[in-house]
Amino acid sequence: MIMDRIALVLAIIGGLNWGSVGIFRFDLVAWICGGAETMLARVIYTLVGLAAVWCVSLLFRPALDEINDRDLDR
Repeated sequence: MIMDRIALVLAIIGGLNWGSVGIFRFDLVAWICGGAETMLARVIYTLVGLAAVWCVSLLFRPALDEINDRDLDR
């Protein structure tokens, strides 16, 4: 559950960064890290990408409410 939240926060950060690139042509991560090719920026981009892959798994997991409803039906 904590991993889901961390992945979601990182995916949101990545989405906001891409939104700023698309709207303002401003890469916040690259600006903070001193350029898009720096090691720190590449690590952040990689973590955001891995978080997005993790978030894909959220689409295929049953929601907690669905699990509780199934238990109540028994």
